Amino acid sequence: MTRNYQSVVEPQVTVPGNLHELVRGQEQRLLKELEPVVRQNSVTLDMRQIERIDAAGISSLISLYGAAHAAGHEFAIVNASARVAEILEIVGLDRILISHEVAVDMVPCPEGANCYEMPAA
Repeated sequence: MTRNYQSVVEPQVTVPGNLHELVRGQEQRLLKELEPVVRQNSVTLDMRQIERIDAAGISSLISLYGAAHAAGHEFAIVNASARVAEILEIVGLDRILISHEVAVDMVPCPEGANCYEMPAA
């Protein structure tokens, strides 16, 4: 059973659904779902379930980062697996993409729901 989590503290936490690999062929799905969201809100992407990433996946994260910043918003990832974090470090993107803040107050989103809502302020 896969659970999506939305942070009560962070402006936005989004999980790429049942995606377990951010690789060529899967990256377009992530972009399609998240590009409109990063253009409207700051987003922190919870990557806890991503086990593998390749150049296409890295490119999609860079695209989301660029789209967010072009719209005046923030984009970061949290809970990257050790392997994903290592790859982002090798290519020098860990400092730009990985948020080192701990999302403490995580609450489950309803099963199958997209967790794109902003928390009440």
